[in-house]
Amino acid sequence: MSEEFDHIVIGGGAAGCVAAGRLASEGNARVLLLEAGYSNRHPLLDMPPGIFKMINGTKFMRYHKTVPQAHLDGRVHDIPQGHVLGGGSSVNAQVYMRGRPSDYDGWNTALHGSNDPVDWSWQAVLPHFRRMEGNNRLQDERHGTEGPLLVSDPGHIDGLSRLFVQAVQGLGLPFTHDFNGPTQRGVGFYQFMNRNGRRSSAAYAYVTPQEDNPNLTVRLEAEVERIIIEGSRAVGVSYRHKGRVHSVRCAGEVILAAGSLVTPKLLMLSGIGPADHLAEMGIDCRVDLPGVGQNLVDHPEVPITARVNGPYGYYRQGEGWRMLRNGLQFKLFGTGPVTSAGVEAGAFVNPCDPDGEPTIQAFCVPIVYVDRDTRDLVEDGHGLTVTTVVVKPKSRGEVRLASADPSAMPLVSPNLLKAPEDMAEMIRGQRYFLRAFAQSPLAERIDRVMLPAPDDDSDAALRRHCKRFVKTNYHPAGTARMGRDTDPMAVLDPRLRVRGIEGLRVCDLSAMPDINAGNTQAPAMMLGDRCADMVMGIT
Repeated sequence: MSEEFDHIVIGGGAAGCVAAGRLASEGNARVLLLEAGYSNRHPLLDMPPGIFKMINGTKFMRYHKTVPQAHLDGRVHDIPQGHVLGGGSSVNAQVYMRGRPSDYDGWNTALHGSNDPVDWSWQAVLPHFRRMEGNNRLQDERHGTEGPLLVSDPGHIDGLSRLFVQAVQGLGLPFTHDFNGPTQRGVGFYQFMNRNGRRSSAAYAYVTPQEDNPNLTVRLEAEVERIIIEGSRAVGVSYRHKGRVHSVRCAGEVILAAGSLVTPKLLMLSGIGPADHLAEMGIDCRVDLPGVGQNLVDHPEVPITARVNGPYGYYRQGEGWRMLRNGLQFKLFGTGPVTSAGVEAGAFVNPCDPDGEPTIQAFCVPIVYVDRDTRDLVEDGHGLTVTTVVVKPKSRGEVRLASADPSAMPLVSPNLLKAPEDMAEMIRGQRYFLRAFAQSPLAERIDRVMLPAPDDDSDAALRRHCKRFVKTNYHPAGTARMGRDTDPMAVLDPRLRVRGIEGLRVCDLSAMPDINAGNTQAPAMMLGDRCADMVMGIT
């Protein structure tokens, strides 16, 4: 007897886990969740600092390599993505950030004019954020305390993080106790999606509670190859599992949540996308949607790295006797570095207009931290890295098919810092936070700045530094965006429905009309939560 489901969710990342969990529990629907990666149950994944073990090459990460970036002198760089139930929420640094009200009000403005208007303003999405959030410090009109996503202050704060916060205050930026509060502007300590030294991922928050619910079937290591479409309706999915290809159908909807790099790939493999590109790949075009794979946007980040003059920070804290000591402290007392994600402090600033909306986000990392392809260019040892991030980039890239073979990785061109405005903003951000390294009380711990080269602070030198070291902030978005009916590049309508195909929605970061200012896991989960409401007819 063939399997029967009401809905199929493709991708068990942040958005997919939320959508599947809620549809199975509150919607009383039979849901199949297909995830290409592995189980999220692993000690290193559960511990907050496990990200620094995971990101260096394990089965829980999938590395997309960009096509050569001409504007970066032909450089190729990585875009790591979670290959595990929970997706990025199971392998990321867990920073809890929603963006600012103007992000979502901007979405709403962009979507007005649709024949089926849906409110995407800040006031419309805020109830979703509050419903998901279980904050252990904050409760007000912006924060919830009873949600399944556990949000906490850092369990451990390194001394370098504290010195960074004080130094940036010395530059005139105010301290903020809540980056998700009335304003982002300021310097302070982030909140994180963990509690008592354990990660709170979308998988733990929304799938684990449904493990005994017969309505939810989770299938891991299930690589979807295409969506099955009959006439103009999505009716099922073809996927590969343990070397065999399987087909499964549903009576309700197919919900695509495979992430901004794979979601457009699956749409195109299914005949939904730019007709000319599909013809090149030998794929019959069912719906000509030229926006599929376009509008790729990501937050670019560039490091400032210094050697410190003593045994400060987290250098080798996960190795040898230090690892044993830290593990013992955590087991006996529930304290110490194991309760930190390794990134405790940060800031939002507008270097040109101190009172304006921030243009730069910073992360303080108490180690020497650069991307894999640039690691040999910097000296190892006790150090401090501050990464500067352009929060509202203008640059746009694309995702294309390499071939019609479902096993082939897509061709990804993110074009980080290609827009002159982004490069200019990044250079301003670098200059601002270089001042922090020379500001007391942090300056007294700095031995020397290694990146950017301290002997040349010209715009040209900083531009070369940015081109050589820019990397993804792990936030690709926008490749199947929502838009107005009159927008030829809009892939989705405001109800997350794929145009021209019935019974098919997209609810991951691909759907974003524009990227939010800040980390993207919480917005991804909000999209999954809102999609579940839409499928259930709640909104």
